[in-house]
Parts: sequence; C-alpha cells; structure tokens
Amino acid sequence: MRQKRFFFHYIMPWVLPLFLLVTWHVVTTKGIIGAQTFPQPLKVLDTLLTLLQTGELTQYIGDSAKRAFTGFLIGGGLGLALGMINGLSTTSEKLLDSSIQMVRNIPHLALIPLVILWFGIAEPAKLVLISLGVFFPIYLNAFHGIRSIDPTLTEMGRVYNLNKRALFWHVILPGSLPSILVGVRYSLGVMWLTLIVAETVAADSGIGFMAMNGREFMQMDVIVLSILIYAFLGKLSDTVAKWMERSWLKWHPNFAKD
Repeated sequence: MRQKRFFFHYIMPWVLPLFLLVTWHVVTTKGIIGAQTFPQPLKVLDTLLTLLQTGELTQYIGDSAKRAFTGFLIGGGLGLALGMINGLSTTSEKLLDSSIQMVRNIPHLALIPLVILWFGIAEPAKLVLISLGVFFPIYLNAFHGIRSIDPTLTEMGRVYNLNKRALFWHVILPGSLPSILVGVRYSLGVMWLTLIVAETVAADSGIGFMAMNGREFMQMDVIVLSILIYAFLGKLSDTVAKWMERSWLKWHPNFAKD
C-alpha cells in the first residue's frame, strides 16, 4: 500500500514529462526536426550549465522572481482585503463590486500601452501589470469563499457568544480558506504569464530579457531554456500552493490524508 502511494504521488506525475523529454531527444537527434527549429535537449542543458557557471542565469531568475512575487503581494493583498470586505459587508459590496467587475472585464494585458505611457518601461510598469493580473482571481475567490459559508455556522458561533473578531478567525476565515487558496493557485499562473509578457515588451534584466537576447542572436537554445525555466517556476509555485492547501486544510475532508 505504501509503495502504491509513493508511486501515485511521486512517480506518476513525472511519467508524461519524461515521455515528452525522450520524444524531444529522439525527434531532434534523428533529424526529424532541425536544430534551427528546435535545439537538442543536451544543447539546452549545456547552455543551462554555462549560464549557471557565469552567474547570469542566477541573476536573471532572481530579478524575475523579485518582480513576480512583489507584484503578487501587492495585487494579491489588495484582492484579498477587498474580497473579504465586500464579502462581509453588503454596503461595501454595493459601493465597490460593480466597479471592480467592470475593470475585471478589461484584459489587463491590453493595458500595456497605457501603463507604459503612465509608468514608462521601468519596474513600476511591470509591477502594475502583475498586480492587476493577480488581483481579480484572489478577489473573486475571497468574496465567493465568504459568501458561500453556511449561515448556520456563523449563527452557531453567535450562540457560543463569539465576538466579531473570534467569529472571523474561527469560523469565517477557515470556511473561506479553501476558496481563497484556489484563487492563489490560479493567480500564480496569471502572475508568471503576465511576467513573461511584461519582460518581453520591455526589460533590461530577467528571464524575458534573456529570451529576447536569444531571439536577437538566433540562439534557439537560450529561447527554449527561458521557456523551460518559466514552466519550472510555474510548477514550483503551484507545488508550494498545493502544500499550503494540504498544511492549512487538514481539517477539511477533501484534503485529509489517506
């Protein structure tokens, strides 16, 4: 039983990536796809090791991660706060929610020309775009999480004489947490997507800058490596979010250990 669980949780998720890696190696080494179109995996690995030795890759990843998570904290924090406020207060909902929904229906990447005109091409423009991207998933899920709490639970809390602060920490927040964490997982994907676009539009450092340099010099191995790093960082972020779900929602039947 333990071996089956180990295979299911740790081995099975890597079956498809390994299959794709082997397929990539075969089609490029056999000449089915030319090196100018798609580089061989070993060439990409060699580029990875070279950039690690020079320290460039560490600098690029550090700059991109700093941008991504700073924007996530700003936009996610605002989304969480407003989602909770509007979820708890019908007055606040009537005042703010309609305006937020109107802005939500504007694709945030369509605002790039306006953001560049307002903030230039420096760091503030990238942070604004990332913040806009992550704001709405967390806002909607926080709002939905609070509004979907069973009213009998809050009524029971009042019966046990819980004050507003205790009711929030012991009933409302735990009840809305599963929905909030879904918003966090979704917004992490939006965060990396927005970062990719923001860095390829205008950047002087970061993974997107590395990819644009690779394009200028026709270095397919650098471009593919940039894409793979973005994919790895996205997967790593999602793994951390899933760990948060398992750790913080142990009481929830859907997240209980087998």
